[in-house]
Amino acid sequence: MTATLDFKITKTQASRLSQVDFDNLPFGTIFSDHMFTADYQQGKWQNPQIIPFGDLSLSPATSALHYGQAFFEGMKGFRQVNGKVAVFRPWKNHARFNKSANRMCMPTIPEELFLESLKELINLDRDWVPHNDNQSLYIRPVMFATEPHLGVHPSESYKYILMTCPIGAYFNKNLKVKIETRYARSCEGGVGFAKNAGNYAASLYPTTIAQQEGFDQLIWTDAKEHAYIEETGASNVMFLINNVLITPNTKETILDGVTRDSVLQLARSWGIEVQERPIPVKEIIDSLQTGKLQEAYGVGTAAIIAPISEIGYKENLYQLADPATWTLSKKITQTLNDMRKGLSHDIFSWNFII
Repeated sequence: MTATLDFKITKTQASRLSQVDFDNLPFGTIFSDHMFTADYQQGKWQNPQIIPFGDLSLSPATSALHYGQAFFEGMKGFRQVNGKVAVFRPWKNHARFNKSANRMCMPTIPEELFLESLKELINLDRDWVPHNDNQSLYIRPVMFATEPHLGVHPSESYKYILMTCPIGAYFNKNLKVKIETRYARSCEGGVGFAKNAGNYAASLYPTTIAQQEGFDQLIWTDAKEHAYIEETGASNVMFLINNVLITPNTKETILDGVTRDSVLQLARSWGIEVQERPIPVKEIIDSLQTGKLQEAYGVGTAAIIAPISEIGYKENLYQLADPATWTLSKKITQTLNDMRKGLSHDIFSWNFII
């Protein structure tokens, strides 16, 4: 399929852009005027089109509602100083999208269709990309099963949707997190490495309990022993201990984050020692008690760098140094922001310019 030639574009008759207060953007509730859709039927992707953003009509028997064949990705677009839009590393998101598709027994998306739909949609809704600092265009590709059939088997049809929304900061404060010791996000042999919708559904109850206890997020641990750090509720997690940047190595239970990979590449290019390895909970608690834990943060597309200022474990609450005094996290954040907004050289060629 040559996506650019096959696209059908139906423009909205009533743009909602003038109704948006770009000085006060919540996360994920204001959607741009248009969306891209394509259908997988008879073994191929068909009917690629851009249409006004709106509701879908689905059968109550739609298999995704019953058997959970659904997953998504998250990307961001940034307004550059020259007026162009830069989408950050969509090639890596595409690879992970297809990795999720394979695990969920769903069809993959050709790279051409993935990138061309992204380019055409953002070009059409270019005015929705925010200009303000700490704002961006959040980009959500999603695929789900559409066969109207009750029976446990892979669907024979699927829908791919690409939607965008202007957003502000995901977190606007330092995080107070709890190391989870009872519930598990994922397990070996499961689908933890995929952005499967069910992973997030399973996290809601334990996260709600933690929030009722005064925490913002969880730090998940392994399902077998709860002895090793895995990731936070919304992102990967990193620790700076004795000037060494440490993060759990990706495996079946941990998402291979795009921002995670970017931060590690930057750190290595600056000569910082990086370790990707299993991280015992005991090591983190010991480093907190001895003052060796210098910085800790969630690292992900939505939050970018989310400083963790308090860590709860069992009955104890540990305080980190004031994140305002941290140097590495500030350098990472500034470097990524400058690169994406065209204020500095894109040394890794991470930006997809539209």
